[in-house]
Amino acid sequence: MTATRWLAEYAWLPDRPEPTADVLIEADGGRLTAVAPLSAGGAPTAGVEVLADAVRLPGLTLPGLANAHSHAFHRALRGRTQGADSTDSGRGDFWSWRDRMYEVAARLDPDSYLALARAAYAEMALAGITCVGEFHYLHHGPDGTRYADPNAMGAALVEAAAQAGIRLTLLDTLYLTAAVDGAPLAGPQRRFGDGDVDGWSDRHDRLTAAPQARPHALIGAALHSVRAVPVDQIATFAARNAGVPLHVHLSEQPAENDACRAAHGVTPTRLLADRGALTPATTAVHATHLTSADVTLLGDSGTGVCLCPTTERDLADGIGPARRLADAGVALSLGSDSHAVVDPFEEARAVELDERLRTRRRGHFAPAELLTAATAAGHSALGWADAGRLAVGARADLVTVRLDSARTAGVPPVGAFFAATAADVASVVVDGRQVVADGRHLTVDVPAALRAAIEAVTR
Repeated sequence: MTATRWLAEYAWLPDRPEPTADVLIEADGGRLTAVAPLSAGGAPTAGVEVLADAVRLPGLTLPGLANAHSHAFHRALRGRTQGADSTDSGRGDFWSWRDRMYEVAARLDPDSYLALARAAYAEMALAGITCVGEFHYLHHGPDGTRYADPNAMGAALVEAAAQAGIRLTLLDTLYLTAAVDGAPLAGPQRRFGDGDVDGWSDRHDRLTAAPQARPHALIGAALHSVRAVPVDQIATFAARNAGVPLHVHLSEQPAENDACRAAHGVTPTRLLADRGALTPATTAVHATHLTSADVTLLGDSGTGVCLCPTTERDLADGIGPARRLADAGVALSLGSDSHAVVDPFEEARAVELDERLRTRRRGHFAPAELLTAATAAGHSALGWADAGRLAVGARADLVTVRLDSARTAGVPPVGAFFAATAADVASVVVDGRQVVADGRHLTVDVPAALRAAIEAVTR
C-alpha cells in the first residue's frame, strides 16, 4: 500500500539554508497536504499516536530531483567511447564522439527505443530523479521516412517514462539542417528532419492531440541549435511555441559560435534573442562559451540555463560561466544529457567544483542554491512548476538519501550534495506512489533491463 504519511528524520524545506529534523509529511491524491516539523528545540511537539501510522524515512528527504536535459539513447554509449571499446582510443572531441552517437541512432526503432528509454529512466528513478526532460529528435525511420504513426518514437518515450514510474516532458525537437550554412541532413541525421517548420508543426500537432499525452507527461518543444534550424525559421518556431517549455542547445562548442558569427555576424545568443526565442519559457542547454553580452541577454530575457557538467567534462566541452549566469538572474537547472553519469548529486556539486577549478577559490554556491538547481528550477524549466518543493500543495515527490553509507556517514545533512551519490538514494516517491524502496526499483530490474536494451542496439 502506498504510504500517505511519512516521518522524515531530516527534510529540506523551502527557503531554508539547512535541512530540518523530524518532519511529518502527508499526502493525498498525489499532493502534499501537510509538511510539519515536529520538534522545537529538540523536543517532540506531537504525541506518539500522531506518528503511529507514519512510515519512517531515515536519512535526508529532498523534493523530487529533476533531470532537465536527456537524450535517452545516448545511454547505450556509456563506456564505449573511452578507450577500451573505442576505435579512436577515447581521443578526439565532441565531433568525433558524435559520429559514434549516430551509429546508435541509426539502429533504433520504436520497440528498441522503448526498451532502452525504459531502462534509462528507471536508472534515473534509482538516482532520485522524478521528472525528466527528453530532448527528442530521433523522429523517423533510418532513411527519414515517417513511420505510419509519425510520432511512434515519441510515443515510445512517453510509455517508457510511465513504465519507469517518473514524469516526462517530451521536448519535441526541430532539426532541419546539418550546419549553420544550411547543409542538408545526411546519413542518420535524416531521421531527425521534418523538412521545414511547417512539417514539424504538422507532426507536433498530432503529438499534442494524441492519447499518449498522459497525466505523467507534458509536450514541450525544442530548437536543436542555431546550426540545425535555418535562421529564417527561428522566429516562426518561437512564436508558435510561445509560453510552452522551449529548450535549445546553445554555444556548446566554440566551433558553433565561430560558424554563427561567420554566417550571421552575431553570436548564437544574439541570433536567438533577435528572433524572439529567448523568453522566460526558454531554457538554454549548456551555454558554455558565452560572451559577457550573451550572459546579459539571457538574464534580461528571463531565459534559464541547464548545465550538464558530467557530459560537458566527458566530451571536453569546457566549463560554463555558472556564477556569472546566476548573478545575472538566470535560473540554473541540471541535466545528465549523454548519461555518461546519471547522478544528480554529482551534477549539482560539479557546478560549485567547476567554479573552483576556474577561479582557484572555494564557496561560489551555497548548498541551498544547488538544491534549487536540482529540484525546483529543473521542474519549472520542464513545465512542472508545482513540483520540486516540500510544501503543501506541491506534488508528493520525496527522495530520501541515506546518511549512514560509507560516503555519507558522519556528514551533516546540509553536506549531502557534496558527499552523497546516486547509490545513496534509498526511497523515491513520485506523485505519492512509491517507485524505489530500499534502493531497488519496484517494477524494473534496472541492470538486466539496461544490459538487454543496450546489447540489442550495439551488437
